Amino acid sequence: MKRGRITGAKALIKTLESLGVDVIFGYPGGANLPIYKALRGSSIRHILAHHEQGAAHMADGYARVTGKVGVCLATSGPGATNLVTGIATAYMDSSPIVAITGQVPTTMIGNDAFQEVDTTGITIPVTKHNYLVQEAAEIVPVVREAFFLASTGRKGPVLIDIPKDVQNGEISVGNEKKFSLEGYNPTIAGHPGQIKKAAALLNRAEKPLIIAGGGIFHSDAFEELADFVKASDIPLVHTLMGKSAFSNDDPLNFGMFGYHGKVAANTAVTEADCILAVGTRFGDRSTWSLSTFAPHAKLIHVDIDPAEISKNVEAYLPIVGDAKNILPKLTASIKKKNVRTWVEHLRQIADSHPLRASGSDLSVPGILGIVDAVIPEHVLVTDVGRHQMFAALYSSVPAGRTFVTSGGLGTMGFGLPAAVGAKAGVPDKAVVLIAGDGSFTMTNQEIATAVSADLPVIALVMNDASLGMIKQLQDEFYDKSFDASLFDTFIRYDMLSQSLGGMGYRVETADELKAALGKALQNKKITVIDCIIKDDAHVYPMVTGDTLLDQVK
Repeated sequence: MKRGRITGAKALIKTLESLGVDVIFGYPGGANLPIYKALRGSSIRHILAHHEQGAAHMADGYARVTGKVGVCLATSGPGATNLVTGIATAYMDSSPIVAITGQVPTTMIGNDAFQEVDTTGITIPVTKHNYLVQEAAEIVPVVREAFFLASTGRKGPVLIDIPKDVQNGEISVGNEKKFSLEGYNPTIAGHPGQIKKAAALLNRAEKPLIIAGGGIFHSDAFEELADFVKASDIPLVHTLMGKSAFSNDDPLNFGMFGYHGKVAANTAVTEADCILAVGTRFGDRSTWSLSTFAPHAKLIHVDIDPAEISKNVEAYLPIVGDAKNILPKLTASIKKKNVRTWVEHLRQIADSHPLRASGSDLSVPGILGIVDAVIPEHVLVTDVGRHQMFAALYSSVPAGRTFVTSGGLGTMGFGLPAAVGAKAGVPDKAVVLIAGDGSFTMTNQEIATAVSADLPVIALVMNDASLGMIKQLQDEFYDKSFDASLFDTFIRYDMLSQSLGGMGYRVETADELKAALGKALQNKKITVIDCIIKDDAHVYPMVTGDTLLDQVK
């Protein structure tokens, strides 16, 4: 940054430019207008969201598909609180975003001023770190520190709250030196002795298994995982967040395990004698009952966050470090396993419990298959609900930053804004959203954002006039009492998109969907395809212990 005297807001924008920020998703208000003034003439593109929650999800979607830090901007008070759901979503899934909020002037803090709220206090539980900037001179080092924290170690959101008078304050700036954040030194390499022991355990195992989690995604360890599987011939299962960690078409990939997992995947976890778990926190939807989880396995747990080791599932051998660094070292020490009998056993179970075939009418599994066939190379973004689990089971996205979903927080409304952010990050790739009608309705105003920002997302709404996952739970556990899960109105999402400036089609057959997808690929605007769902199927139930449960018919 060149020497001179500039406002704190200008210093903020100049620092963001120097850090490589190319887009900010935001919403203006009285307390952040100096920042908007400083954005004028900047190389940074500003995308105006239509709700602050949408801005946070956009930054999150951008971060997940690019690997860069996503940035969102909001004003004080309700602007800041509207960001919180998006920040919490990023926090639970370890997504690197920096949220910048305006705040009332420092002289008014604590006086219950108009649109004042304790933003840092509210966001402490859902951020990796946060700051209340008290002087303009703090802005440059704070921003650099925030980006460093968000993008290193276990990644996550960081919030910077900047009072309006601090934004307007003038400061002298010069060429900034590299900083050293005292006390923050994430372990990356992994302990050589632990890695050596892990390789020895895997080499001795008769029924070894790999669990791939979201840490593979966030560390860009896709090639390293593929090399390890190729070198070892060890079968693999994945969590929801690890969906795109490894090729879906590889015969050693037995799919998602857990509450909605595949029978063969859950069997693999139950019967394995040694498990290499990489980048997973063992959430409850993966493990379900901890007392019966992987009862025969010696667990090798690789994670960059030491707090996750043995937090939920006791690790037999912990390795703290980055998967991208540790997996090649394991590959160098692993022997190709002669586990043909073990793999064939799992293959027989998979063949005996195939995924349910879709009928002639539109179903969510059938729609996912058509999307894969018509658009073989795409980024798939999901919202939250029954369609999300179907996507994790049925879609065939390639390995890489190709599957974006809200796992930890399970945020309905995440999908559309995240897809808009993803499209901004990878404009040359097809970005396809699969959303339920309930979740899509929560943030549907972001259709207008996609239109105004020229981001032609393809959004498929699973329209069954119900909250599908809630309806399934009520069906299974509450005597089919569908209280408040059935909608009284049947929304025309194609017309909704058209009214907001986008394209829209309504489809009721597979042929109509194929035709609509073909048109969507040619459209220069967001396209919403209103899919009328007639096949009311449930996703898999849980498989526990030694009992194999057939899929719900």
